Amino acid sequence: MIKRDVIGKSALALAIAAASIVAACGGGQGARPPTTAQQQGGAATPSVGARSVEASALAPGNVEVLLCDGKTKISVASGTPGTAIAGQLMAEWMRKNPSSNWEAEERERHTLQPAADNSGLIGLIDGHTYGKITAQDVALWKTETERVATAGSAVFHDADQLGSTVGVSCDMCHPHAANTHPETYPKFQAQLGRVALLRDMINWCIEHPVRGKALASDDPRMRAMEAYILAQRKGRTLEYGKH
Repeated sequence: MIKRDVIGKSALALAIAAASIVAACGGGQGARPPTTAQQQGGAATPSVGARSVEASALAPGNVEVLLCDGKTKISVASGTPGTAIAGQLMAEWMRKNPSSNWEAEERERHTLQPAADNSGLIGLIDGHTYGKITAQDVALWKTETERVATAGSAVFHDADQLGSTVGVSCDMCHPHAANTHPETYPKFQAQLGRVALLRDMINWCIEHPVRGKALASDDPRMRAMEAYILAQRKGRTLEYGKH
C-alpha cells in the first residue's frame, strides 16, 4: 500500500514496484516475527505480511523510497526502472539484516509440514473469487500459508516470544506440536471446566506451564501458533469432542 499523501505522481510508479519486495516485508526469507519486546514498543522489525512503502520527493528529478520497516531507504533518479528500485531496496535491507533467512533456519531446525498442493486447480475457473486460477495464485497460497505456520513454529519454540517467566516453551511438552490434538477441538476441557477451542487451551498452557500472560485471540502470535499446530497435525481426521 502506497501512502499517496507523501508521494508525487511522478514517483508513484517507482514506489509501486518497490512495494513488491516481499523479503523485507513479510515475504521470501523475510524478517523474523516480532518478539514480545518489539510488540510492546521495542526495536521495530518489518512485520509479517506487510507491503507498505513510502516515498517523498527530494531534489527535482530524484525520489527517496522508504521501505515498510521505516529505516531502509534509497535515493533514485526519476525514471529508474521499478525492478532496479526493488533490487536496490532488497540489497540494502539484506545488508542491514544479515540474519534475515530465519524461515529457512526454522524449517531446518524443526519438522514443518508442507501446505496442500493445489496445482491441480491451475487453469480452472472460479468466478466467485479468482476468475481463472493461475500458477502464481497457487504459489502465493502455498507460500503465504506456510509462512504463517513457520512463524508459529518460531513462537512455539521460543520462551521469550511466549512471554514465559520461567524459561519454558511449548515444545518442552509438545515436540513438533505433538499431542496437541487440534482436530478434536472444540471439546469439554476439564482444566477449564467448559467447552474449549484450541486457542483456549493454548492460553491455558501459556498461563500455567509457561507462566506467561494469555494472548488475545487476534494476537499475531496466537494466530501463528494455531496455524503451526494445525499444520503439524496434517492428515488427522477431524473429530471434534474426542478425548
